[in-house]
Formats: sequence, C-alpha cells, structure tokens
Amino acid sequence: MRSGDVLTDAFGRIREVVHEVVDGLDEDDLVYRIDPGANSIAWLVWHLTRVQDDHVADVAGTEQVWTAHGWYERFGLPIEVGATGYGDRPVDVAVVRAPAELLTGYYDAVHDQAVRFVRKLSDSDLERIVDIRWDPPVTLGVRLVSVISDDLQHAGQAAYLRGVIDRMS
Repeated sequence: MRSGDVLTDAFGRIREVVHEVVDGLDEDDLVYRIDPGANSIAWLVWHLTRVQDDHVADVAGTEQVWTAHGWYERFGLPIEVGATGYGDRPVDVAVVRAPAELLTGYYDAVHDQAVRFVRKLSDSDLERIVDIRWDPPVTLGVRLVSVISDDLQHAGQAAYLRGVIDRMS
C-alpha cells in the first residue's frame, strides 16, 4: 500500500464519521450545546472542515474551497473570511449555525480536494518541509497526520454529542 492510499483511507474515515453524525439532524439539534461553554455539532463539523481546508490547501498550494467555491458566502456567518475556529470562545461557537446539507456539502467539497491531493503523493513527497516555524521543521507527512488526528478528535466529540441528542429524543 502506498502512502497516498493510506492517507486517502484516513481522510475517508473522517468523512464517514461526519456523515454519520450530521445526517438526519435538524438545525436545532446541530447547534445544541451541553452547556453554554461547550461546542455544538455544527461548530465541530464546521471547524474540522475549516482546519482540513486551510491546512491542505496550504501544503497543496491551492486556494481554500471555502473561498474558491463560495462556501463562505453560502454559510453567511458573521465571521472573518479566514476564520477556522481556532481559539473560538463560546460566543463565537454560538454564531455557527447551518443545516446538515450545508455542513456535509462543504465537508464533501473539502474532502474531495484533500483526496485529490494525497492520492498522488509518494513516500518521498511526505519528507518535504512545509513549516520552518517549528523545531524540528514540520514535514508534509507530519502536517497531514496532524490534520487527520485533529479532525478525528473533533469528529469523535461530535459523535458523542450525537449520542446525547439521540438519547434525549
């Protein structure tokens, strides 16, 4: 199995969880928060998608799907165009409202772009330095694993919330 195949599989697993979590929920369920300081499913899915979009576009040298394909306008959120959710406070989490179809539509578009990029990677490509602000410098392989790890953690948090919502029904 090639590196590109492994990465494609990993990104596919994120997609599966995102769809399982979001499908069938209405907007009120998607913005439910266990307490005022907690994240909602809508925010978690939006954030994990924004991180994947931002980081993969950066290493691939492409424009983010968020701006290139009009998703920023479609969401219509009162946020800066470059926002990814990093460092968001509870008040910021509260403004992320979107229907399931919008969340999964954006996620699928980002997923497709990520998979197109990683499918063609070779083992040697993963050694390329993509960020010199760290010691040691960050390689492409490390950056992609970081994105996958972060996304799976947030998808798991969203899955937990989905279970809470389902039990409350």
